[in-house]
Amino acid sequence: MSGGVGALAALPAWSQFRVEVSGVGLTQLPIAIAPFRGDPQSPQKIAAIVQADLERSGQFRAVDASGNTLDESARPDLSLWRQRAADSLLTGSVTRLADGRFDVRCRLWDVVRGADLGGQSYVVPPGDLRLSAHRIADFVYEKLTGEKGVFSTRIAYVTKAGQRFNLWVADSDGEGAQSALTSPEPIISPAWSPNGAQLAYVSFESRKPVIYAHDVASGKRRLLANFRGSNSAPAWAPDGNQLIATLSRDGGSQLYAISAAGGEPRRLTQSSSIDTEPAYSPDGRSVYFVSDRGGSPQIYRMSASGGNVERVTFTVSYNISPAVSPDGRWLAYISRIGGAFKLHLMELAKGTAVAITDTNADESPSFAPNSRLIVYATQQQGKEALLTTTLDGKIKARLTGAIGDIREPDWGPFQR
Repeated sequence: MSGGVGALAALPAWSQFRVEVSGVGLTQLPIAIAPFRGDPQSPQKIAAIVQADLERSGQFRAVDASGNTLDESARPDLSLWRQRAADSLLTGSVTRLADGRFDVRCRLWDVVRGADLGGQSYVVPPGDLRLSAHRIADFVYEKLTGEKGVFSTRIAYVTKAGQRFNLWVADSDGEGAQSALTSPEPIISPAWSPNGAQLAYVSFESRKPVIYAHDVASGKRRLLANFRGSNSAPAWAPDGNQLIATLSRDGGSQLYAISAAGGEPRRLTQSSSIDTEPAYSPDGRSVYFVSDRGGSPQIYRMSASGGNVERVTFTVSYNISPAVSPDGRWLAYISRIGGAFKLHLMELAKGTAVAITDTNADESPSFAPNSRLIVYATQQQGKEALLTTTLDGKIKARLTGAIGDIREPDWGPFQR
């Protein structure tokens, strides 16, 4: 069993992801991203990464800007870009410094109003060039939509290749993946802590499910739950002080609260059924979970202290894997319809739900921290893949790994 040595181990080049965007959104902001000065000499193509990020969000449509290299100090002729029907223009440069680092700069223009919307600059080592591109995309996204971008956040997921299981941490576009853990036994249910410093997960290395918390920066881990029977499905409270998990220590699978520092768990549910897959509401007051207490798996909600249980899903006889959006507005979950497992989205205030995929083997939905995208695992052409989708299901981006099955994504919080 091995974690990263100190920090995380880099993913070999053969497993890099490709982002393929499909679908067309209803209202998209047309943006021109001019080739950055110095981009051809940079090991990472900053303008292309920014463009892919913005397109994947579903909120932007790229206007062709090829052949117009403009850096952040240029005063562009905005009338030319108005003729190309661009609402905004991004310019910039990437310059290698004498010490080997790179100076990355950008400037954003409102083409319609003729206004300079400001710029950003980063001095980074070569390994952080992608991160600087994601931060530029976040800057553009926030300036033009008024909401925080999620491109510099991270996702965790699990792969199985042969008999090896790997827990990975990657950029939000799936690139730059680093191995947090590798094991000959299954690793399941990774869950980011609210501050993004730790991942809880379930490992079978003891030949039974045991919950660990893994420090992402150092690679160190500690035991959270190794009680008699099964220990599974960890979910962090929004304040990071405790987790809820499914334990079978007293017989059937029930939900327990466990301090993040460890110690004796406190039982929350008292049913003779299987209660599992807890997910906190963003305010920490409620917990959604799956139970078969009504005869088949459905999603229920209770107070965080364990009382006032009410059923949430009613449409079909099998609903699992609840995920609540950080803004508290949406519930994503998986419904089995016929033999197909489909990602559904419910607006909690209305209780109405719709399927937002056309695939048949969806699992493990997780919201981006701005509540605008969902990452989930599915099968396409017989292969496991991670996809992101907009909430209307119109724009999907595939994050495809070349080797092994890929599953159980969890989208991390905003970087602090």
